[in-house]
Amino acid sequence: MRLLLNIKKENDDLGKQVNNLANILSHKILTNCLLAVITLSSVNLQAQETTYKDGAKYTLGSISVSGNTSFSEQTIVTYSGLRKGKEMIIPGEDISNAIKKLWNSKLFNDIEIYVTKIEGDIAHLEIRLSDLPQLNEIKINGVKKRKKEDIIKNTGLQKGVKVTENLITNTKNFLTKKYKKEGFYNTKILINTIEVKDTIKTARVNMVLNIDKGEKVKVKDIVFNGNAVLSNRKLRKSMSNTKKINRLRILKRSKFIDSAYQQDLTKIIDKYKENGYRDARILSDSLIVNDNKKTVSIHIDINEGEQYTFGDISFIGNTVYSNDYLTRFLRINKGDTYNGILLQKRIADNSRPDAIDITNLYQNSGYLFSTINPVEVNAEGNVIDMEIRISEGKPAYFNKVSVAGNDKTNDHVIYRMLRTRPGQLYSKENVVRSVRELGQLGFFDAQEISPNFINPNPVEGTIDMEYAVKETGSSQIELQGGYGGGGFIGTLGLSFNNFSIKDIFKKDAYKPIPMGDGQKLALRLQASRFYQTYSFSFSEPWLGGTKPIQFSTSLSHTKQFLYNPVTRNADKSKRFNITGISVGLAKRLTVPDDYFTLSQAISFQHYDLQNYNTGLFTFGDGESNNLSYTIGLSRNNTRIDPIYPTGGSNFSATAKLSFPYSLLDNVDYKGLKQERDDLQIILQDNTRTDLERTEASNRIGDIDQERYKLLEFYKINFKGDWYAEIVKNLVLRPSVEFGFLGAYNNDRGVIPFERFFLGGDGLGSYSLDGRESIALRGYPNQSLSDQDGGTVYNKFSLELRYPITLKASAKIFALGFVEGGASYNSFKDYNPFSIKRSAGLGVRIFMPAFGLLGIDFGHGFDALPGQTVKHGWETHFIIGQQF
Repeated sequence: MRLLLNIKKENDDLGKQVNNLANILSHKILTNCLLAVITLSSVNLQAQETTYKDGAKYTLGSISVSGNTSFSEQTIVTYSGLRKGKEMIIPGEDISNAIKKLWNSKLFNDIEIYVTKIEGDIAHLEIRLSDLPQLNEIKINGVKKRKKEDIIKNTGLQKGVKVTENLITNTKNFLTKKYKKEGFYNTKILINTIEVKDTIKTARVNMVLNIDKGEKVKVKDIVFNGNAVLSNRKLRKSMSNTKKINRLRILKRSKFIDSAYQQDLTKIIDKYKENGYRDARILSDSLIVNDNKKTVSIHIDINEGEQYTFGDISFIGNTVYSNDYLTRFLRINKGDTYNGILLQKRIADNSRPDAIDITNLYQNSGYLFSTINPVEVNAEGNVIDMEIRISEGKPAYFNKVSVAGNDKTNDHVIYRMLRTRPGQLYSKENVVRSVRELGQLGFFDAQEISPNFINPNPVEGTIDMEYAVKETGSSQIELQGGYGGGGFIGTLGLSFNNFSIKDIFKKDAYKPIPMGDGQKLALRLQASRFYQTYSFSFSEPWLGGTKPIQFSTSLSHTKQFLYNPVTRNADKSKRFNITGISVGLAKRLTVPDDYFTLSQAISFQHYDLQNYNTGLFTFGDGESNNLSYTIGLSRNNTRIDPIYPTGGSNFSATAKLSFPYSLLDNVDYKGLKQERDDLQIILQDNTRTDLERTEASNRIGDIDQERYKLLEFYKINFKGDWYAEIVKNLVLRPSVEFGFLGAYNNDRGVIPFERFFLGGDGLGSYSLDGRESIALRGYPNQSLSDQDGGTVYNKFSLELRYPITLKASAKIFALGFVEGGASYNSFKDYNPFSIKRSAGLGVRIFMPAFGLLGIDFGHGFDALPGQTVKHGWETHFIIGQQF
C-alpha cells in the first residue's frame, strides 16, 4: 500500500515577475489537485487498511528518499522540514509545507511524497524526486559574437543555472519579444538540451539556442482615421522614424521598429499641438501583419479636438527682468495660434544647451536656482490665458571648481581653458563654453566631458563645479613604407600633441614621453633614393603661461636628386635643396568676440639648385630666397568635438606677403620682360640654329635667376566651413575656398612658386616649390591645374555626415558629398561658375594613435583639361587631414 501525497512540479529559475505570477497560480492548482488525489487515495486506502483514518493525526516514522539525485537522504529530509517522531495530520499542512520547501530550494524536479506504510498511529513516508539539471555549456547560433554575451546576461543562461521548462519557455518569449520590438516579426527561436553523460553524478545539460530573426518587416501602409484638420500626408511626414514603403526614398527606410514607432505616436500629437489642437489624442492604434508576413499595416484613430489661441500672457514673480522685456524675449503674442511645443522651447529648450530661451536668460545671469513654469489659468472660448510663474531665487556663485579624470594632462592646462572661476557669478553659457574648450584641446574624449554640479546651496547661493574628463591618446605615430617614384619610400613621423618640454631632462617623466603641458611637438622623416625630407615643429599654446598667445616654430630641409638613366640611380651631383624656417605668434582676441584669433608669422625658405636642369625651372644652377610675412584672422566656434563637430562654423582669411623688392633694387624689370619675350620668340622659331636657341635658353635662365633671386609676391587665401545638425547627429557641412597669387610688379611677373594645384585627395608626396595641393575628389591628384599650377582657384563643397560610432577608441563616420572647383592661370580667366563637378561617398576613421584615416569614392562629372569624356570614378585614400 502506498499513498501518493503530491503530483509532479517544476521549479522556476528566471525569477522574473511574470514567472512569480505563474508560480502563485501553480501553487493554487497544486493545492486543488493535491486534495483531489488525497481524497481518491483515501478511499482506496480505507478499503485496504481499516486502521487509516482520513484527517487523523499520525506520528511520523521512517522517511526514505528515492529518485535521481546527488544530494544525500539526510540533506533532502532536512530541506523538507520533516522529522521522525513528529505528529502531523495526514493529509495536512506539514506535507504541503514540505513540498513547498523542496520546491522553493530550486534544486529539485518531479517532487512526490508517498505514504508507504501505516502501523497503528505511525506513518512511514517516501520522498521521491529528481535533481534539476544544471546548464553546462550553451551554444548560440544566428547572432554576432558581441550579441551573444548580451543574450546570456539578459536571459540568465549562465553556466550552473538550473534548467527548467519555465526557463526555456521564458527565454523563447523574451527573445521573441525583444526581436519583435526591433522589427523582426518573423523571429523563430529553437532551444534544444542535450544530457551530459559522464562520471560526474550531478545532472547537467548542454543547450543549443538557434535564433532565426528573419528579415525586418516593412511598413506597407499607414492609415489615419478621424483626422480632418491635418492631412494624411502631413501626419505621415511628422512620423520621422516610421515610413511606408517608397522606393525613391534614400535616407529613411521603411522598416518597422516598435520603439521608434512609439516615439512617432508622440510626434503626431506634438504636430497637432503646434497647430493649436492641444486636446488632440490617439484613441487607438493597431498593427496588422499582412498575409506575406513581410509587411505590416498601421491603423491610427485620432480625436483632433478643437483649435485654441493664446490669450493674455502674464509673468508673475519676476524682478530681474520686466514684463515687457520677457514678453519680447518670449516672442509669443495674444491671438497667436496656440503652440504648446513652441511655448515650451521658448521657456526651456532642452534640445540645445545654448538655446535662446527664458531659462537660459536667467541662468546666464547667475540665477541657477530659478524655476519657470507656464500655467494655463483660463481656457474659455478656446482662448488660453497663461501665467508664467517665475521663482528667481538667489544669484549663485561658484564656490569650488575642480577637475577629475585627468591622469596625464596637468591641472593648469585644463584650468586655463575654463570660463568658470571660484567666486564668479554662475553662467550656464560659461559652463557650456568651458566644455567646448576642453573638447577642442583634443586630449579628452569630447563625448565624455561632463560638468557635474556638486553641493548646490540655494539658501547661500553657492555651487561647486566639477569637470569630469576622460583622457584619450593624443600622440600619433606615422610609419609607412611603399614603392613609388622608382624605389622604396619610407616615412617615419611622430606627433606628440600633449607634450611637456620642461620635463625632457626628468627621467621619471618618460612614460613613454614627457606629457601633460599641452604643447605640440612633431618630427617627420621621409626618404627614398631620390629625395629626403626632414621636418621639426613645436608649438606652445600659452606663451608665458598667463595669456592665450600661441608660439610656434618649424624647421625643414629637403634634398632632391636627379635620376641618372645610365646607373639607374640617383645622381647626387645634381641636386635641389630647400631649407626653411618659420616663427609665428597667434593671439586670441576679445573683439568682436573671443572666438577670433589673430595670427602672424615670418618664414624663410632658401632654394639651392646645383646642376639641376629640369622643366621645373629655367635655370639649373642658382638660388632663390623666399622671405615672407603671413597674417591671418580666423574664427572657430564649432561645437565640442573637433573630429565630428555638430554645429558652429570655422573660417580663416590669410595674407602671405613678401617685401616689394622691385621698388628699391633699381632693376629694369620692364626691359628684362621685353628681352625675355624676344628670347621666347627665338626658342619657338624653327628657322633658328641650335646654337641660337641654346644661347636664348641660357639667357632666359639668367633673367629668371635675376627675377626670382628674391621672391616677390602676395597670396590671399580664404576658407569657410559651416556645420548644421539636421536631426540628431546628422550633420550638413557646406564649405567654400578661394585662393589668389599675385605680383606687385607685373613686369616682374607671378612667381613659379607658391602656386595652387587642384584635384584628387589633396595629399602631395612632397612639395619642392611651396605649392598648395587642393583636394577635389573624383579626379586624379593635381589634374585640374596646369603643369605649372594655377594662380587662382575656388572650390565649393557640400557634405552630409552621419556617425557610426563616436567612442574615444575610434570615431567612425560615413559621408556623402557633392563639390566643384576650378583652377585658373590669371584673374582675368576667373569664372566661379565654370567648375569641375563631382559627387560620391566616403568614410572616416579617427584613431588616437594614427590620426584620421579614410577612403572616398568620387565620380567626376566633367572631363579633365584637354579631354572630352567625363572622368568617371576615382578612389581616394585619406591620411591625416579633413576636407
